[in-house]
Amino acid sequence: MRRDILILAAAVLACASPALAAPGGADWRAPNADDVLVIETSRGRVIVELVPEVAPGHVARLKELARKGAYDGRTFFRVIDRFMAQTGDPQDTGEGGTDLPDLKAEFTFRRAADAPFAIASSPWGTEEGFLKSLPVVSQAMSWSEMTADGKVAAWGSYCPGVVGMARDDNPDSANSQFFLMRQPYLSLDKRYTAFGRVISGLEAIRAIKTGEPVAAPQDRMDRVRVLADIPASERPAVRVIDPAGPWFKGEIERLRKEKGADFSLCDVNIPVKVE
Repeated sequence: MRRDILILAAAVLACASPALAAPGGADWRAPNADDVLVIETSRGRVIVELVPEVAPGHVARLKELARKGAYDGRTFFRVIDRFMAQTGDPQDTGEGGTDLPDLKAEFTFRRAADAPFAIASSPWGTEEGFLKSLPVVSQAMSWSEMTADGKVAAWGSYCPGVVGMARDDNPDSANSQFFLMRQPYLSLDKRYTAFGRVISGLEAIRAIKTGEPVAAPQDRMDRVRVLADIPASERPAVRVIDPAGPWFKGEIERLRKEKGADFSLCDVNIPVKVE
């Protein structure tokens, strides 16, 4: 082997970031059980953390419909590989909705300085990071000095697992249909309301049969429940890594060193424990 190749290989190994030690007890948090959906699908269990801080109206609608049983038995009728899986239509066609009024768009939200936002990077006058498990892009907080409410604009970013609300051309037309991201698709940012993220079961979403529309769809949500409503004897114990904790901060630094200029929020994994 040529000497210059050996030197290059050694340099690459030297730059590689070693894996961190396993998270300790203080690095985990228990999500609010009233903001977690447990979706039993034909491909396995999917657990979604809802983030009402970014889209309170949409989170309230998902929980209301789940508690009514409106999502039980609904198929994944539109599934695009390397994009998303769509469901939540009472007609299972993409043309239906409920008798509830359509929702006002919540494409962005106002972020206060005291919001529990863990910053991962600060490119070009913005701040990128995590609010709970949701990847979020925000104006830099320094801009708050020039805003009437002392806050800045922020929005959920469409990394794998992020859950968004489907709509038609009218921004305020979302009703019951939603989609779960199979892969990143950042061009959806600020165009569709993002309000949660799959924290367990992304592999089930990626296993759903594709089609636009899906021919004779068989994959479905058999049952959708709010975690807080599940009897204690059946309720899974869910723990998610805390983005404000030291382990997560170390993991961000490791990934930033490893990825360099190519670092993205979508590179970051959010560890979870489900028992």
